[in-house]
Amino acid sequence: MLYHGSYCEVQHPLLEKCAKHKDFGKGFYLTSSKSQAVKFLNISIIKALSSGLIDDMQNYGYVSVFQVEDIEDLLVKAFRDADQEWLHCVAAHRKRKLFPDIVKKMADYDIVVGKIADDATNATLTAYLSGVFGEAGEEKTDEFCISRLLPNKLKDQYCFKTEKALKALRFVGCEKICMKKPYPRID
Repeated sequence: MLYHGSYCEVQHPLLEKCAKHKDFGKGFYLTSSKSQAVKFLNISIIKALSSGLIDDMQNYGYVSVFQVEDIEDLLVKAFRDADQEWLHCVAAHRKRKLFPDIVKKMADYDIVVGKIADDATNATLTAYLSGVFGEAGEEKTDEFCISRLLPNKLKDQYCFKTEKALKALRFVGCEKICMKKPYPRID
């Protein structure tokens, strides 16, 4: 089973509603960790509030559950570890002009699987992209960044990048998750 956390129930994902410049590019993101999907609800609710998509008092979100079926005809790229190849892929999608050849190469895949760069790792990745550790792509810089990321026990993420890939997902159900308190509107 794969899980997707959102401010709303998602039975039929639409690529046109997916954000660009995420870790593996534009796509519908899921995780095998239900707890990770629940954590994402906070971000989704705050973004929906700031966009006026939900009522100011909404203090709940949904974890939609999917089963993956028949992916043998799909091109899948799986990053087994948070290594240099993974780091360059994430960096390329977060900072448009960095490693453009990687973005082009990754566009060929229907599904990309790998570790998730979450809130605990975001500061490290931002520092890497800003050149704090040295020039991105240099072996010493990459090794230092990866060494700072690995202790965080990164969870996984699945990015379904094409319509063909989305057809491999079967909606199983949804769970409403109540958060501790309503979020303030961000204007």
